[in-house]
Amino acid sequence: MNNKKGMDLRKRIWIAFVFTILISVLFFAVLYWVLARYTVRAIGKEYDINNPSVENLYNNTLLISRKMDEEILQMLEIARTEPEKLEDKDYLAETNRVLQQNVAFLILTRSGEVYYNGGESLSYRKLKEILMQEPVFEQERLDAQKSGEQSEKAGEKSYVRSGQTEDGSLFRQIHVQYQDKTEGNLFLVSTLDHIAPAIRWWLVETILLILIVLALVSLLMGQWILRGVEKPIHELKTATQHIRDGDLDYSVKSSGIEELDNLCQDFEEMRIRLKESAESKIESDRQSRELISNITHDLKTPITAIQGYVEGILDGVADTPEKMEHYLLTIRNKTRDVDRLINELTVYSNINTNRIPYNFIKLSVSEYFADCVEELSMDLEEQHIHLSYENLLQKDAMIIADPEQLTRVVNNIVGNSVKYADKEDTTIRIRLRDVGDYIQVEIEDNGKGIAQKDLARVFDRLYRGDASRGSQGGSGIGLSIVKKIIEDHEGKVWATSKEGEGTVIYFVLRKYYET
Repeated sequence: MNNKKGMDLRKRIWIAFVFTILISVLFFAVLYWVLARYTVRAIGKEYDINNPSVENLYNNTLLISRKMDEEILQMLEIARTEPEKLEDKDYLAETNRVLQQNVAFLILTRSGEVYYNGGESLSYRKLKEILMQEPVFEQERLDAQKSGEQSEKAGEKSYVRSGQTEDGSLFRQIHVQYQDKTEGNLFLVSTLDHIAPAIRWWLVETILLILIVLALVSLLMGQWILRGVEKPIHELKTATQHIRDGDLDYSVKSSGIEELDNLCQDFEEMRIRLKESAESKIESDRQSRELISNITHDLKTPITAIQGYVEGILDGVADTPEKMEHYLLTIRNKTRDVDRLINELTVYSNINTNRIPYNFIKLSVSEYFADCVEELSMDLEEQHIHLSYENLLQKDAMIIADPEQLTRVVNNIVGNSVKYADKEDTTIRIRLRDVGDYIQVEIEDNGKGIAQKDLARVFDRLYRGDASRGSQGGSGIGLSIVKKIIEDHEGKVWATSKEGEGTVIYFVLRKYYET
């Protein structure tokens, strides 16, 4: 897995948030500029404004006033040429409906009374304010705009007045003379609490533009975050499926996001440990099968011998006291071999479960090894093996050790030397040396020795090199037990050997100092 540190998810989200704002503002500014220029030109064309500017986008009064100018010109023409239409309320209602689309409405009076009121929601006070206000007289300005020249009827009563109420409502007033010679006034009113259509559409387009830009940028940033998260999650899912199917070699790759990288790293460590555990179990199972095979093979030899000598006794072959003694001694030695193999199997089982029982006490090195050598001498003497002991310590030393397990160490090493002895004058030497803070124990034999290719592995469990395969055989766990016990005593064990000359097993134990 790539250990390159990636960006943490919190930072990634913050970057996405900042870029969403910055990119949105940038995109919106560009698009707003383009839309504003287009809208300004459209407003100038629609409202006949020369050199329109951005002010037209937010000056509602200017646009409404322009729109009212257009409408009032039409109404002025009708008042002059077709006044009878102003008496038709259906026509007035339809006209008022069209005007309302342009945020305006009609009020028509006749003989001082309200004949038609298109502003149904208009309050009485406001209506009265419009009808009673003295408007500013505009002498046919609009009429002159229409004709392009000064009207000859400037003195007539067909005129237009403009006004504005206290709340800011704009109105235009036209004098009307009906067919029956009655008079009245037509008011075109627009309240400024409405938005001019051009501005309304511009606001709608602006809001839509903002939403579109935000949606696009958010989508892009969301995809960026999603791609960063989705890939490692998919990778982890694939890895779990491989592990579920027993494939522990599938490695998880780095994602580039710190939190997910940490998760992938933990997952990778878990995979490695699972693989090591699986391999260890396979190796342990292999060793167990090999141990059973070795023990079975090694048990057959002494049991077969015991069985043969017992049958010889029963059949009367041992017909002299000397033969009988020889048969019985052989049976005893073989039963000891069986007992040793069973003990090794028991200890091996305890090693596998880390349950070797220890009882550490303070021991005198000289006294302990003197007793140990004395016991060994009795057994080795019966096998015609010479045992020598040298205590080269300048003064006695103390160690903290389990005497029973330490005896097992010495017996296993000596037993290994006896097992592979190949000379008539077999000799085993035990020496004690002082090496600073440690006591070094050396157990040397003059046996067949161990090949150099096997020497590094003699303390491995169940390992038995070719040179170690004597007629006596072996379970292959004796020296591995030695190594385990010495290491549990915080010591160290190693070996040197020359083929045909012999082997020396060394182990050291830490001295104990009174405090």
